[in-house]
Amino acid sequence: MDMLETLTLMLLIQHMDKQITAIAKRTLEIEAAAITGLLTFINSSFIEAVKAIYSSEGRLVVSGIGKSAIIAQKIVATCNSTGTPALFLHAADAIHGDSGMISKKDIVLIISKSGESPEIKNLVQLIATFGNSIIAMVGNTESYLATNATWVINTTIDKEACAHNLAPTSSTTAQMVMGDALAMCLMDLKQVKASDFAKFHPGGNLGKRLTLTTGQIATVNPKPAVTASTSLKEVILVISKNRLGAAVVIDEKENVLGIITDGDIRRMLENYSTIQDLTASTIFHAGPITIAPSALAVEALALMEQKDISQLIVAEGGKYVGMIHIHDLMKEGIL
Repeated sequence: MDMLETLTLMLLIQHMDKQITAIAKRTLEIEAAAITGLLTFINSSFIEAVKAIYSSEGRLVVSGIGKSAIIAQKIVATCNSTGTPALFLHAADAIHGDSGMISKKDIVLIISKSGESPEIKNLVQLIATFGNSIIAMVGNTESYLATNATWVINTTIDKEACAHNLAPTSSTTAQMVMGDALAMCLMDLKQVKASDFAKFHPGGNLGKRLTLTTGQIATVNPKPAVTASTSLKEVILVISKNRLGAAVVIDEKENVLGIITDGDIRRMLENYSTIQDLTASTIFHAGPITIAPSALAVEALALMEQKDISQLIVAEGGKYVGMIHIHDLMKEGIL
């Protein structure tokens, strides 16, 4: 490749980089504007829709077609995880038997940009025969869906982020954000607490952050312990054997007196030429930082970061329960 070809290629790459950057920023700006525009649509109809779902003895059935159906599934997942029982019903499947999942007390939320697609019209007519209330989340408030709904949640946008104003982008973003607003209002009205939220998320890192306690970690760890009279040689062996980087100094009733870390050992070796006659009482730190076994692991992480320590003693009523290390929190996905 000669110099001219190389220069041409470099210019093409630079142009492509600028083009990608410009398109990405344009997409974000258009969708951000679409979200901001939703603020004017938090109106009495939105409020009444939220109150109706909150007061309902049934479930929230959420339906849509195409990309709106995907957003409907996300809204269902968010509602279920935040205390509002919800079901997904695909609009195209509703007229082929799936509408049987709708019970008398359910409220149906139908999502559509145009509110005019044949599947949506068929679904609206079908639900009308059941007598269920309909919430329309729609981008056209003059549409068939909007005019036949009990409540309307407006998700009108100025334009899609697509250069041809065709691919659902801003419209689906608006639907998802409005669905989040709906779910968060219901979560607040239902007074869902972190402990309640944890019940819906028992697995994964999120579940661990909400449920895993320091006691659960400590009980599976070694429990390095020495007394004040333990020789320094034995202290070193205990720390090395248990691989937690420290040993807890306890009395005969297993009350926590102090802690010795591997850092204390290194500093001690710099100050003493021999350790033959030294004991744990020589270097242990009295009144160490402790945490209760019932405390969440995330609380332990916050305390360790605040105090800049790698180990934390788990104690209850002053008695030694165990020890956790920062590596335990990393392994559990808390950090």
